[in-house]
Amino acid sequence: MIRFDNLHKRFGDRVVLDGFTLEVPTGGTTVLIGASGAGKSVILKHVVGLIRPDAGHVEVDGQRVDTLERDDLVALRCSIGYVFQFAALFDSLTIAQNIRLGLERQGLDEAVITERLRESLDVVGLSDVDDRFPDELSGGMRKRVGIARAIALRPRYILWDEPTTGLDPVTSATMDDLMRRTTDVFGVTSVVVTHDMRSAFSIGSRIAMLADGRLRAVGTPEEMRNIDDPLVRRFIEGRAE
Repeated sequence: MIRFDNLHKRFGDRVVLDGFTLEVPTGGTTVLIGASGAGKSVILKHVVGLIRPDAGHVEVDGQRVDTLERDDLVALRCSIGYVFQFAALFDSLTIAQNIRLGLERQGLDEAVITERLRESLDVVGLSDVDDRFPDELSGGMRKRVGIARAIALRPRYILWDEPTTGLDPVTSATMDDLMRRTTDVFGVTSVVVTHDMRSAFSIGSRIAMLADGRLRAVGTPEEMRNIDDPLVRRFIEGRAE
């Protein structure tokens, strides 16, 4: 389980999180929605210790992330895959080298690394791009490589930061299918940040909305579709104030 407990974070005079609290149960996909700049990606970065809270804390499987020693934090990060919004691949490395990097840092045998490299690329439908470089691939293909890199680590959790941003409708639907397949095949718990409501309702087992730095609402897709809260309904339906 991932647990956010009264999380506060500000950058200068700007308050981003103001008591955000949420439990992400093991299994399934929890989708975080909210306006652009609401702090959704900031929440994800707290999970892996890239940002430290001003107050409150995040727990992953009972461990407080902000109090972990360096080696323990590294071990935690090995159990969490992170799919960045723009893939965050190393341009000077081939696709295979990008994926191998994390596996080599885990000290895995060469045979295991080779097997995971092949399997992860097969899962995302890119078995023939291992010797190509990121700038030779389309944006959608780079995002799929980011997924392959994450699942190759065999994580317990995967954090997805705006996985469908910048993609055309067909490629977005393919990305949704890959996220569902990753959850089903590897049994990971996913936390997805998005403002793409089509995607949120397609992949989410739970949807949570962030507003004014706090949890505004959380529920199943059906519960969120029928919610009475006018702010949540306006966001979901894409209506101007």
